[in-house]
Amino acid sequence: MASILARRDLDVLFEALRDRGYRIVGPTVRDGAIVHAEIAAAADLPEGWTDEQAPARYRLARREDDAVFGYSVGPHSWKAELLPPRVRLWQAGRDLEPDETVPDAVPTAFVGVRPCELAAIDVQDRVFLGGRFQDGDYAARRAQAFIVTVDCGDPSDLCFCTAVGGSPLAHEGFDLALTELLEPEHRFVVRAGSSAGEAVLADLPTREATADDLEAAHLVVARAAHEMEGRFDAEGVHDLLLRNLESPAWADVAERCLTCGNCTLVCPTCFCTHVVDASSLDGATAERSRVWDTCFSLQYAEMHGGNTRPTPRSRYRQWLTHKLATWEDQFGTLGCVGCGRCIAWCPVGIDIREEVRAIRAEEETNVHAHA
Repeated sequence: MASILARRDLDVLFEALRDRGYRIVGPTVRDGAIVHAEIAAAADLPEGWTDEQAPARYRLARREDDAVFGYSVGPHSWKAELLPPRVRLWQAGRDLEPDETVPDAVPTAFVGVRPCELAAIDVQDRVFLGGRFQDGDYAARRAQAFIVTVDCGDPSDLCFCTAVGGSPLAHEGFDLALTELLEPEHRFVVRAGSSAGEAVLADLPTREATADDLEAAHLVVARAAHEMEGRFDAEGVHDLLLRNLESPAWADVAERCLTCGNCTLVCPTCFCTHVVDASSLDGATAERSRVWDTCFSLQYAEMHGGNTRPTPRSRYRQWLTHKLATWEDQFGTLGCVGCGRCIAWCPVGIDIREEVRAIRAEEETNVHAHA
């Protein structure tokens, strides 16, 4: 059953979350972008802002209405909350007795999670929680997360979640889901997806959603899905990439790729990390930390005997084939959720959809040539 929460009562949701001990992280405007940060009230949300995205381009623009969540996605993903860029693994003093670090996880409410980002969290759950061994730090943070998702009504020109099995409508994996409606009154259709969500919803000043409310909410996500039609053909992409590991297209993209790693940093599913050791200047302590890394780094593939991916061509091929092919072999799902971040934040505008199209077109040309 769905309920209606008036826009003016959005702060009541924040109060209900704080009363339960949650730190609240959500979208806010900073430095010309919509980023995730700790926020105190609904006034911190990006009301009246939207984003304009294209390959190698991201800009904010003013909307003609007061939509609170009238944008697609910014450079930050929720990966930074669940898999922080740096985590101390242990510390030791001169006695060489290691002091293992306890995860500094605190109850945190993620406000404004898009359905594609829900899918990304599910992907990372499979990576860090789904195997024989669980990552303790990730598990602690994940267990204390309360997720408030917002259905997507304004996909950017780079969004293509529907092509990779996603949807602008959140189906599962959330505690509360909101659909923002602007007419005839500014309000949210609210759905609970867990017992914790139901408890919070019970504390809010809501009314039961009418058939007109539900129809309006349906139209929001249906329109978003329609906008994304035909943006990417993922049919058979797993086998396509693995059949074409020596395609000339890899050399072509390598001529443009800077191997900067921007795509992996903004990606909500990439999980490459590196372990670093450091000591204090006085030599009294030493510590080991896990930090984000990228498969585009030349050092990432170094091992005894040499480097397994010494060229930009080999590193880009590794990233794309893992994302759209071998990730599925490992975890039963694609490693791409169609958020488009890697396209917007690539300095040279490399578009993974175009790279797949190029490989597909070259294969078809070769087939016709030998027919």
